[in-house]
Amino acid sequence: METIINFTFSVYTENNVGILNRLSAIFLKRHINIESMAVSKSEIDNVHRFTFVVNISEIQAYKLVGQLEKQIEVIRAFYHTKDEIIYHETALFKISNVHLYDEKIQNKLKFRRAHIISITERYFVIEASGLKEDIDNMYDKLKPYGLLQFVRSGRIAITKPKMAISELLQEIN
Repeated sequence: METIINFTFSVYTENNVGILNRLSAIFLKRHINIESMAVSKSEIDNVHRFTFVVNISEIQAYKLVGQLEKQIEVIRAFYHTKDEIIYHETALFKISNVHLYDEKIQNKLKFRRAHIISITERYFVIEASGLKEDIDNMYDKLKPYGLLQFVRSGRIAITKPKMAISELLQEIN
């Protein structure tokens, strides 16, 4: 039996229209659920980085990298375990102003990477960042106060070991 673990994929691509659709179709065809996704420009000019988080076996991860790299726009794809990366997520919590001066909420903010970023007549917004578990914990703590809205980002990650994508690109040119 193959062990299912959490993998973070870093996929370096050209920035072309439709690339997200083609990449996500690769996961869909293999019945792999994407737990989170983030896209941004990378450390290399004109190259974007897709970060996907999935729960699969290592054999599946290896095969998936091969499939991703078959896409013409994909320059290189990598997969990493949690031990190989430094990662964060960000979340926003919108709560009614009735609780703005509640000491319990204020104390929760002190011990987490969280702070109030906006206050209006009717609500205030808390921003929190950290590991998935940190965000989940903050959600559980704030849920009893009647969340008006909640949203979280996908995982963003950098590798602990050197990922020589720049050198690989120089070899291609």
